[in-house]
Amino acid sequence: MASPKRFIAGAVCPRCAEMDKIRMHTTDDGQQVRECVACGYTDALTDAPATPAQAELTTRVNTRRNEDDHTVKQVVFFKAKD
Repeated sequence: MASPKRFIAGAVCPRCAEMDKIRMHTTDDGQQVRECVACGYTDALTDAPATPAQAELTTRVNTRRNEDDHTVKQVVFFKAKD
């Protein structure tokens, strides 16, 4: 059964850049659809990525190898001169 159409608070339309004009609903086949009431933009969202490479967005955090030096180093504190 299709879900009711609900507005998404704070959402900005990718086409016309209007805020609070996007509404979302789920179709009978389980696909999530968002649409803009200002310009008519429609986009269908799917749960599964198109390819396995798109399963996770590439960022500087998940692509960097952890090559930092994790050895323990001695810390020396010096007294300030008066």
